[in-house]
Amino acid sequence: MIFWISSYPKSGNTWLRILLASYYYTKDGVFDENVLKYIDQFPQKKFFNGFSYDPKISTDTTKFWIKAQEKINQDKKIRFFKTHNVFGSVNNFNFTNRENSIGCVYVVRDPRNVITSLKNFYEMNDDQAFKFVTSKSQYIYDLHKFSENGYSDFQFISSWDSNLESWKSQKRIPVKVIRYEDLLNQTYTVVNDVISFINQTIGSKEKIFKNKIKNAVSSSSFSKLKDKEKSHGFLEAPRSKIGDSKIPFFNLGPKNNWKTILNDDLKYKLNKVFKKKLEELSYE
Repeated sequence: MIFWISSYPKSGNTWLRILLASYYYTKDGVFDENVLKYIDQFPQKKFFNGFSYDPKISTDTTKFWIKAQEKINQDKKIRFFKTHNVFGSVNNFNFTNRENSIGCVYVVRDPRNVITSLKNFYEMNDDQAFKFVTSKSQYIYDLHKFSENGYSDFQFISSWDSNLESWKSQKRIPVKVIRYEDLLNQTYTVVNDVISFINQTIGSKEKIFKNKIKNAVSSSSFSKLKDKEKSHGFLEAPRSKIGDSKIPFFNLGPKNNWKTILNDDLKYKLNKVFKKKLEELSYE
């Protein structure tokens, strides 16, 4: 069965994935980039091997979402997967179902900080980034692998608020929503709560190893991850559209403050369009 680590892009999903991979897949909780392979991303090309789809049609893999998950679940083991996909359907093909999924932790982040990270990651200007987070028809795919993969890595993400609501409001599987800001400011407490939720959801009676959580938190602080990327690179950092350099994956982190970074026009537009959700999540 699949346990999802879900979020809108650039909301802290990878950081939570690092923390959980360090806890569940190392002996001591100390982060090693090699353990990230145990929490893979879905969907992506390798999970559609053997299925007949047209990689030149953006939505053609959607008809195999469920079948690919059934194939993954054949050994009946619990697996974590990262995703940015909405919990919903495209062309009447569901992203997942209760037969293949057991639970989810959803990371939500203030969209006014999400947008600054998106601008860096996708090399967008203000207008492009605003359209990105507000478009209900938004999707992503791996641009740099497009020539060989086509749309094999297609993920339908919709808008920032619709993505959140799709996971939060569905009744098929249990979901724990955490705020990135709480993960940042109370990392140990939030990770402990997340592990408790995961263990309860999957029916594990294993005790929580507090030292492993402490080691995971300590070894994967933003500053350490950023320093490690500077010296050794980070496998998931994207290549720039201009030239062959890589865009830093760990960019601003705690220094990402929309109040000082965004211009007044963009602040106004984001506050207006996301007013209800900002209040609901205590961002306003």
